[in-house]
Amino acid sequence: MEEGGSADAAPAVQRRRLELTVEVPTGSGLGALRQAVLGWGEANRRDLPWRATRDPWHVLVSEVMLQQTQVSRVLGPYRRFIERFSTPAACAAARVADVVVAWEGLGYNRRAVYLHRTAGVLVERHGGRVPVDLTALVSLPGVGAYTARAVLSFAFEVDTGVVDTNVARLLSRAVAGHPLGAVSSQKLADSLVPAGRAWAFNQSLFDIGARHCVARHPDCHGCPLRRRCRWAAAGWPPPDPAAASAGTARPQSRFAGSDREGRGRLVTALRRRSIAATELARASGWAGEPERARQIADELVRDGLARWGSAGLLELA
Repeated sequence: MEEGGSADAAPAVQRRRLELTVEVPTGSGLGALRQAVLGWGEANRRDLPWRATRDPWHVLVSEVMLQQTQVSRVLGPYRRFIERFSTPAACAAARVADVVVAWEGLGYNRRAVYLHRTAGVLVERHGGRVPVDLTALVSLPGVGAYTARAVLSFAFEVDTGVVDTNVARLLSRAVAGHPLGAVSSQKLADSLVPAGRAWAFNQSLFDIGARHCVARHPDCHGCPLRRRCRWAAAGWPPPDPAAASAGTARPQSRFAGSDREGRGRLVTALRRRSIAATELARASGWAGEPERARQIADELVRDGLARWGSAGLLELA
């Protein structure tokens, strides 16, 4: 997720200053923190299907699916998708429509189009393989710095930190004790990763953040980093360090009645059959707003999700 615009100017200045004041744990303190994370992870990490593989394509698919989507919603679609498109070549050879159908249940359907395009790039430029290079990974359609680092760590076990929303909260609260900018957060995460243990360490941090260092009402009592947490040691003074940190979750706009809701309904309908222009409003859930429904349909076409067929029907691309 990117932030921009004049409203972010002041926070950006603050974050640049913060990047100069982060104290990185060293010596026995760093060793104790690493051991606490790894030890907890060995006993408590979630058993997830994408954690049972080091196949770079499967890891990439899982990370794209997990963008802005809860783990519980990804489990079924991930298994179905991998069964059907087990390699980049298999995905690239399919129609966009087939990939979008396989994406059902996940929302944010544009990600399916990007993943299809990524598969094509992998076949055309990388011999059908996911590259082991940060620059090459972030050049892929729909792949940002976070997803690229996740693939490097979880598929290739490269010693790099992976900072998702959960880890960003944990780093700002437990390790720094104050808000962190995006650059300082990544540098701090990189410095904590023990050599040769990136996969286990990062996955464990994910789960500590998801289970204990949650956004509201964190479960500090059961957290394995409780004794080493800077925010806890200070008595949890307000404001919460995570609240002003880069990479932590921000409230999303209302979904009910939004264009996103109408887009989702229309794509769901298109998975079943082609739709005439006169049916768009009903399929989008906006029976009284045909112009709005047509605009959404045109957006789907521009995004590569749909197309107008020869019979004048809207269909998946």
